[in-house]
Amino acid sequence: MKKAGFLILSFFIIVSVFAQQEPNLAKYKTTEQKLKAWLKYSQALLDKEEYSKLIIASQKGIALSKNYHKYLSTFYLHQGIAYEFSNNQYKKALVNYENALKYAQKVRHIENQTSSLMRLNYIYYSLNENRKGKALIETIKKVLDTTKSNYVRAVLYGSLGEYYLNTSEYENFIGYQLKAINYKKRLDKNIPNTENIGVSYCQIASAYVKMKQFDKAIEYLNESKPYIKTSPYVSAFSCNYLLQCYAAKKQPDSIKKYYKLIYTYPSAKDSLFLNLSFANQSMSKYYADEGQIYKAHYYAKKAVLFGQKSTDEEILMEANTIMGRVLYEKGDYKNAIKTLKEASKDALNYDKEFFVIINQKLSQSYAALGLWKEAFYYKEIYSKYNDEMMRESAKQNIANAEARYQNKTKGQEIKNLSAQNTIKNIQINDARKQRFYLISGLVLVFIIGILLFRQNQNRKKTNQKLQLLNQELDEANKIKARFFGILNHDLRSPISNLIHFLHLQKENPELIDEETALRMQAKIISGAENLLSSMEDILLWSKGQMENFKPHFKNIPVELIFEDTKKHFSAIENIEISFENSENIILNTDENYLKAIIRNLTGNAVKALDKNKNGKIIWKAWQENNQTYLSITDNGPGENLEKFKALYDDSEVIGIKSGLGLHLIRDLGTAINCKIEVSSKPGFGTTFTILFQ
Repeated sequence: MKKAGFLILSFFIIVSVFAQQEPNLAKYKTTEQKLKAWLKYSQALLDKEEYSKLIIASQKGIALSKNYHKYLSTFYLHQGIAYEFSNNQYKKALVNYENALKYAQKVRHIENQTSSLMRLNYIYYSLNENRKGKALIETIKKVLDTTKSNYVRAVLYGSLGEYYLNTSEYENFIGYQLKAINYKKRLDKNIPNTENIGVSYCQIASAYVKMKQFDKAIEYLNESKPYIKTSPYVSAFSCNYLLQCYAAKKQPDSIKKYYKLIYTYPSAKDSLFLNLSFANQSMSKYYADEGQIYKAHYYAKKAVLFGQKSTDEEILMEANTIMGRVLYEKGDYKNAIKTLKEASKDALNYDKEFFVIINQKLSQSYAALGLWKEAFYYKEIYSKYNDEMMRESAKQNIANAEARYQNKTKGQEIKNLSAQNTIKNIQINDARKQRFYLISGLVLVFIIGILLFRQNQNRKKTNQKLQLLNQELDEANKIKARFFGILNHDLRSPISNLIHFLHLQKENPELIDEETALRMQAKIISGAENLLSSMEDILLWSKGQMENFKPHFKNIPVELIFEDTKKHFSAIENIEISFENSENIILNTDENYLKAIIRNLTGNAVKALDKNKNGKIIWKAWQENNQTYLSITDNGPGENLEKFKALYDDSEVIGIKSGLGLHLIRDLGTAINCKIEVSSKPGFGTTFTILFQ
């Protein structure tokens, strides 16, 4: 029997359900809800094997699905199963399975894709679609190369096995089927998955039956028993194969045992009759081989009767073939011919071996009747297909012989290599020890290298920190020198003026009349107040600059700077200091830096006019070409530009009595982004210009 479908069916028959009524779709609002309800109904029909109803339900589901590809795939799959298992309507099943595969691939529905590939593999074989079958096998192999799903591997390795079973490549079939069993054992341990493991063992047994290796077939059938004990359906087929094996081995007790056991298994509808027909075929063939024709005829009649009840065309074809043989051996040649012709209709599609037997018996029956023309005709058909079978069998035998020879040769090679491997293992162990010591030494050297490297890096980091600290200390010393210079330069002159007035008042009081005394006293008080104010400004500034000697920019009216300068130098006599700021300019700069620069420049101008009776100092502020300028001009004696070298040269040494002088002006000007230029001519005075960038 070449009925591969019965073993695969267990993937679909999962649970038994009670009667399912067609749902009323009107009560559902959305299409999605309707599809879910209808799919549940369709699945229930499939589980109950009500294939005629399932065909109608699937058609409605397909119409309802439209652009819902997931549901389309499932309904096409259901309809394909319904056609396949309803009188073997393979061509209709084929169209539905191909559509199911197409839509499953679009939405990557793994389960539907796997089931469609599995069923198409069987359908292509049944319809002799060899080209499509080969292309499908390549697709299955590509899926197996990329998938990580144990379920997909379990199903598709089984399908690959069945393909090679159909082409009589039994070794390939058994190899793939064992792979399928391996992945099936990794799936959840529920009843369907467990039964499918038993199904695969039964399929391997069927291959050994084909190869007439009955002991190996019995071994795998016994292996399947723990897995199929919950399924009377599969257990009945397993008993049938055991019956077939023991009939071939001519063991009457075992034959009777399994024949009776088959009748004890309940089964679903036509599968019961299918199993009973199969069992009676085996009994008829056994008694025919033993020459007990009347017993053979008795069982042949039962095989045909149950085959008719099963509505399965293939099992009926097999039963009619057995009956034709028995009728021929009884000498009832006319009925034999009639029965064998009935069997021959689709025999070639189902099983070439049965087709050959049918044509052989037809030829013999016509020959027995003396109808030589007809006998010759069927003899020709028999010879043609029997030769094909012999060639295929020879190819397979050669392949098996080559495989056995290769295995034997490889076994001898393994023995020869075993001794060599023992020696090599000793050498490898010695090499491993040497490699271990070498690697250990390299690791130790590497660790020492890392420690030395880290030590060197830490020393570099320490040196960098020391260098940074030294730079900070040097900068702090410079800042301290600047502040002392500012204090010296900005406070020395007012204090000296104050002391001068006090000495004059004490040592030459006769030179001072009452009016002059009052005027000088007022100047002394004003000078002391301005001095105190200046000291407070400088001290507050120095406190704010304690951490970072950096400018703090903000908008400052030039008029405030000029007022501060005027107060600071209010005690100066005999020198006229004037300020011009007609544009009321506002600068974005640091107030204290600018004050220090202006005080230093004003102090230098006062010092230059010390011996000039009509000394004048003019401060100006103006804007030109979007730039701001401040300038101080005195009418002093003027100097050669070489005297102002400190304004541009870092190498000039700071003098204690002159404060920071031009050095201080240069540094502070650079800090607030301004450029200081000087113009001086002997006899004409000096002008310093501050350009704000």
